[in-house]
Amino acid sequence: MPRPTPAQLAYGSATVVVSTFALLLLSEARSALWVGVIAMAGLLLGLLVAVTGPFARAARAPHPPQGSRTVRTNRPRPSAPARASAETAGVGEHSFHG
Repeated sequence: MPRPTPAQLAYGSATVVVSTFALLLLSEARSALWVGVIAMAGLLLGLLVAVTGPFARAARAPHPPQGSRTVRTNRPRPSAPARASAETAGVGEHSFHG
């Protein structure tokens, strides 16, 4: 398993502090047992955020399709496909076939 980056450590630490503080305020825990349970839940949540951070980012990143490669050429790219208009194609005119 690779070592966590400083950003992962920062996200995990911030998650521990914020989630533990929020859970303590919302639950209004008074006993040491519940405070310990909430602190452990905050630590586990912070660890989960720190470990799964790179996997979530890698899943969102677009990957090029397998087997396709871009080849650069020095030719200019055509601006628009050449289309014949109705007037230049002779639509609606008489044919020369008897």
